[in-house]
Amino acid sequence: MAKKILLIEDEELIRNLLEKKLKMEGYEAFVVENGVKGLEKIKEIKPDLILLDIVMPQKGGFEVMEEMQKDDEMKSIPVIIISNSGQPVELDRAKELGAKDWLIKTEFDPQEVLEKIKRQI
Repeated sequence: MAKKILLIEDEELIRNLLEKKLKMEGYEAFVVENGVKGLEKIKEIKPDLILLDIVMPQKGGFEVMEEMQKDDEMKSIPVIIISNSGQPVELDRAKELGAKDWLIKTEFDPQEVLEKIKRQI
């Protein structure tokens, strides 16, 4: 059975690019554009891995991860952060909340995303 990847990202270009790449690689890809929908989707599909943006409308990535930490089922799901910022303070915060890895939007290519996913699941 295909692994389920949930992408929570507000930038349409990145959403479309990664969704296409994930599907081409045989993953079952689910895409939502904000943290509120993201949390609903996590409960609904129980993904094998989450690609999570930090800065989003309604509920950002850190808030999503805080919610996940309160739930025994959700907190075990690996999270890879996708962000425009690589600030050490953000990286530390993401790690504290359980993020397994980090990608900076301006520097990553889809192949790198796939390699990081494969390392986690």
